[in-house]
Amino acid sequence: MRAGEMGGMTRLPRFLPADLDPAQRELYDAITGGPRASGPQAVPLADDEGRLAGPFNAMLVAPPLGQALQGVGAAVRYGTTLSDRVREMAVLAVAGRWDCDFERYAHEPLALRAGVTAEQVTALREPRVPDLADDTECAALTVVVALLRDGDVDDAAYADAVAAVGTRVVFELTTLVGYYATLALQLRVFRVTTPTGTGSG
Repeated sequence: MRAGEMGGMTRLPRFLPADLDPAQRELYDAITGGPRASGPQAVPLADDEGRLAGPFNAMLVAPPLGQALQGVGAAVRYGTTLSDRVREMAVLAVAGRWDCDFERYAHEPLALRAGVTAEQVTALREPRVPDLADDTECAALTVVVALLRDGDVDDAAYADAVAAVGTRVVFELTTLVGYYATLALQLRVFRVTTPTGTGSG
């Protein structure tokens, strides 16, 4: 185990695959062999020596909890009805709330690839609902920003969101906000940096 450059952590070592115990290895294989390995990504899951990047290295510290957390993350990324645009905008809003450079680094390219404009990305850094032509996207982002601002969605906004996107999407959005907020806090506490050395808040 040793610290690495890509996404290097100052409070945790970067775990080498050869040093992992069986529970850690099972989690490592679930992360690197799951949908993340074939899905779109702006940041490689691991460096040339196989050390996990970003929040995934920290998950190896507590494999049972890490397994559950990575499972929720995979479901949020690949098992919801959220469009790519809404999902990536919601992630960037969370990154804006927690000033999480790593989440921005990992997800801004995905958002741009999904058609989110640079102006919309800037709005999400505040975070606020960007100018959106699509009413369903606006309703979804209104829920996300309310959760980040107030920790709740008032009755009027909830009714509007359910009418526009449905109860399932509201549930998916609350789960996404909670998951990426958890990652943002872990990235902050463990001082995870981007490959360029930028901190996570």
